[in-house]
Amino acid sequence: MNRCIYNQIKQYQPWNEQEENDRRVILQCMDLFDNILLRENAVAHMTASSWIVNRDRTKVLMIYHNIYDSWAWTGGHADGEADLLSVALREAKEETGIINIKPVTEDIYSLEILCVNRHVKKGKYVSSHLHLNITYLLEADEGDEIRIKADENSGVRWADRKEAAGLSSESWMRGIYNKLNEKLDKFK
Repeated sequence: MNRCIYNQIKQYQPWNEQEENDRRVILQCMDLFDNILLRENAVAHMTASSWIVNRDRTKVLMIYHNIYDSWAWTGGHADGEADLLSVALREAKEETGIINIKPVTEDIYSLEILCVNRHVKKGKYVSSHLHLNITYLLEADEGDEIRIKADENSGVRWADRKEAAGLSSESWMRGIYNKLNEKLDKFK
């Protein structure tokens, strides 16, 4: 396991009780599993997501996720990559089509453990598991061209930041998105 990401998570200052509890469990999983960065760990593995805002922080870029059948943030699996900011940036670009996406900060913006229900992906059954997720705050120009990534999403759109959480059909994720917006209100 890469000690750099471990130390970043360990030093991260949790925003609330959810983040404090999840941070503790993520660190325990990182201590327990050698393959935490790989999907081959069918119990829990690292992922990176992004909350993509426009320059004036009034809108959020969201995708319509095919598996979850819901509007969602962008993100994906580490797949062995320990630089989770790079993973978040790559996934954001792939899933939205926007090339010029940049970090507002390179620091971890949020963290959470996400429950992933069983599903079929590319014709293969995937058992329920946990995503040990690190979120980054990214910025993009809302005038840039967007496009869907048909094998993962069926929509990409800018949403009013205050309405973004309500677009999600997943109640747990609405709470996460509200937290991200609350943090953004206090972000310096």
